[in-house]
Amino acid sequence: MFQFLHGAIKMTNFETVSAIERLRNPFELIALAQKGVLRSKVDEVAKQFALTDRELARILNISERTLHRLRPDARLDASTSEKLLKLVLLYQHGIEVFDTIASFNEWMKQKLRILGDKSPMEMLDTATGMEYVDNVLGRIEWGIYS
Repeated sequence: MFQFLHGAIKMTNFETVSAIERLRNPFELIALAQKGVLRSKVDEVAKQFALTDRELARILNISERTLHRLRPDARLDASTSEKLLKLVLLYQHGIEVFDTIASFNEWMKQKLRILGDKSPMEMLDTATGMEYVDNVLGRIEWGIYS
């Protein structure tokens, strides 16, 4: 079911484009979130995007301990699944703007005046924060001072 998510994370072939496009479709994203993402996908996202368990737990609004206790075949609830899927989309956008995960991760940890002297990473624990970070990426992408 989440083979396309794996492809989206890898970002290596034509299938990736359609996978990301599927995630960008709100109805597809809602359906996937409601079904629940497998816990094992959290590890894939963490590895691919070089995020720590602590960072991911904070972003997903669950404790690190709870994250570790979940079996790999357990499904995340709809809210947590949606956040993970939106994080994949955000990282895809960030990599498109910065060209590499390393460059994007470096930017994600810098305090920015446009974010009230917070780092983009600090903003990701709320839907509004995630949307705002994505908006800042769009501004950078279009050469608007941020």
